[in-house]
Amino acid sequence: MRILAIDTATEACSVALLSDDAVTAQFELCAREHTQRILPMVQDLLQQTGSTLAGLDALAFGQGPGSFTGVRIGIGIAQGLALGAGLPLIGVSTLKTMAQSAWRLQGATQVLAAIDARMGEVYWAEYQRDEQGVWQGQETEAVLKPEAAQARIAALSGEWAMVGTGWKAWPLLAETAGPQLLATEVSLPCAEDMLPLAAQVLAAGKSVAVEHAEPTYLRNEVTWKKLPGRE
Repeated sequence: MRILAIDTATEACSVALLSDDAVTAQFELCAREHTQRILPMVQDLLQQTGSTLAGLDALAFGQGPGSFTGVRIGIGIAQGLALGAGLPLIGVSTLKTMAQSAWRLQGATQVLAAIDARMGEVYWAEYQRDEQGVWQGQETEAVLKPEAAQARIAALSGEWAMVGTGWKAWPLLAETAGPQLLATEVSLPCAEDMLPLAAQVLAAGKSVAVEHAEPTYLRNEVTWKKLPGRE
């Protein structure tokens, strides 16, 4: 299985390649420089591994939530690369990607993901890893006021790892009574951790054609639903 993953949804810019069982990855903090950095990073990674786009099975991209501009850049680059090479696409949640990071680095199987969404809100999710290594919790992804996130935390029990920039932006989240919260060093998504998630999707035959790839904004979806006449 050969998958290229790219992510520009947050302040980070990262690429990673899965080739059989080998993983090669690059990660940079480059706020507002994603358009200048992502393609050179892809080219360098392919040259480093002696790979070509045409030789891949699929291309994965960080579909959000995150910066609207960053998410759009990522999906646009992914569609351009995939179209030229005839590759299917796999969108991977930035929140789920950080949960996977917490598992890789600390073995966490219950993860609370919070990305600072500005405007007094966080992008939020509660992910749990089942015995088959599949993360459950996609339906919990939402854009919330910190108070609403605190109420979600208070309803939980057990040990939960904290990932994302939302915890630093809103430190009161970690003071919520309820479960035991475990600190991690995971603050941003990394393309390396998109790869196992994308591999699961590809193995299940659920990749999509270029024209059907969609971003996840969360906030935009909430606003859309509130428009008159929209469901």
